[in-house]
Amino acid sequence: MASHVGTKMKVALTAIAGAATMFALPTGTAQADTPQSFVSPSGNIVCGLGTGLDGKANATCEIRDYSFAAPHCAQGGGNEFSVTEGQAASPRCHTDTNFVPGRPILQYGQSRSAGPITCVSEPSGMTCTDNNTGHFFRVSRESYQLG
Repeated sequence: MASHVGTKMKVALTAIAGAATMFALPTGTAQADTPQSFVSPSGNIVCGLGTGLDGKANATCEIRDYSFAAPHCAQGGGNEFSVTEGQAASPRCHTDTNFVPGRPILQYGQSRSAGPITCVSEPSGMTCTDNNTGHFFRVSRESYQLG
């Protein structure tokens, strides 16, 4: 059984239907579909990437400091964005944060994948794409884009 350091860190990933999947982040060797969490080199974007209980890969990224008008949320912040395998990307309203110390850095030019979902870290921001459908989100300090 894999060992865990301290308490299990959890990252909320949400499908467009609004069903949240929580997963614990194990230590050790990361495999393609192993839940993973990482932060941009600037420390301004944190992402979770993995496969939900429904078997679909998904990615969610939260941005801390931004100058764009965030999507309206009745409760919480609208500064998270998600893409789930086979579904369109969308903003995600939340009342918590995934910014906690100790997340590994995804250096600019590097990527991480789970199933068909790939997130790429760039100086201009983070882009996560469903390579099967082309659906994606891109988030940066200045803007976000859903496609």
